[in-house]
Amino acid sequence: MIQRIQTIYLILAFVVTGILPFLFPLWTMNGGKDYFFMLNQIYVILLGLSTSLSVLTIVSYKKRQNQFVMGRLNMILNLILLGLFVYRSLNISGETVLVSEKGIGMFLPIVAIVLLVLANKAIKKDEDLVKSVDRLR
Repeated sequence: MIQRIQTIYLILAFVVTGILPFLFPLWTMNGGKDYFFMLNQIYVILLGLSTSLSVLTIVSYKKRQNQFVMGRLNMILNLILLGLFVYRSLNISGETVLVSEKGIGMFLPIVAIVLLVLANKAIKKDEDLVKSVDRLR
């Protein structure tokens, strides 16, 4: 069901968690070397789970309640990922020997959370519409 707006939001969340982390570094080391998420196994696992959960949510378009629950789980995963990024950035201050500047990749979970909230809002709207039509029967 590509014509539903929540599918578009979920596809964008898939792009944010599955494709953009390969393009944007989390932070830049002092030597000018970029630090991508692939260098930390926990980040790889969490982003992989979030990406696969987005795809699974898109595929299960016939079960709106399951879609809603999977969207919530995906938001929790992205909040955990964001918490890990913030924890790491606060433990390593801005001008230490290792890190010189934070990258835009640290903000990707925020974008994913916003997209997932919009998708869940649209899923809820569809579910309410179906319930109202069932009430009329």
